Amino acid sequence: MSRSQFHPLQFNERTGEPFLRLPSPHDNIIITTPRMSDAPTVIANMNNPAVYKWLDGPPFPYHAEHADSWLESVKKDTDVAFEELERAQTEHPNEPPVAVDSCPVRIIREVHEDGTDVLLGDVMFVRERWPDVLDKEAKDALAKPNSERPAGDPEIIWCIGDYIAPSHQGKGIMTAAIKTLMNEWWIPRMGVRQIRAETFDDNVGSRRVFEKLGFVYEKTVPLENKFLNSGRKISGMDILWWRAE
Repeated sequence: MSRSQFHPLQFNERTGEPFLRLPSPHDNIIITTPRMSDAPTVIANMNNPAVYKWLDGPPFPYHAEHADSWLESVKKDTDVAFEELERAQTEHPNEPPVAVDSCPVRIIREVHEDGTDVLLGDVMFVRERWPDVLDKEAKDALAKPNSERPAGDPEIIWCIGDYIAPSHQGKGIMTAAIKTLMNEWWIPRMGVRQIRAETFDDNVGSRRVFEKLGFVYEKTVPLENKFLNSGRKISGMDILWWRAE
């Protein structure tokens, strides 16, 4: 059976789970759909200061109900994305891959020699939310037309939210994961042509990842009275852009 509309996803022979594999030297790392069984690892990561100090949004402290709610939400999103591919496969089985509006995989996992795996992190990819724009009317004026553009529209502005477990930080895994998603899915399957990335101005590691991927620094937006749920005060946000040539 042709799987043209799922290209370039691979499938776990035992579970049927779709995934993308990172290239060497990280070929023991895959990007998959979320699982409800991920909750304990998610809780541990979200309560680790090497993770939560860089994230805007997750509750703190992070409890089981937060993990379950988040996993249900993101699993619903990836399920919808996969269902879109299944419809395309039914309707256009022998045609070139159609443009889609989302990605069915986002969870980074390390695969062990015995075939088991462990969750390392997450890469969220959604239409831009302009977190640095605090005025609601101004934010809505930017977000509404962006949200209404059809799938594949090159004018859509996208954004990334990501984290990786402290045990695997500084190893180039996140750079490789985002590059894989960009080259294998976001650009060819979603028609992505522009991505706006935001990092806290003291998050040197995250900014370095984006710059390695070809993102260009635009500006730093000062933020007054900005506090994370952990209580950490944020002084500013760096804005970087990637645009297709």
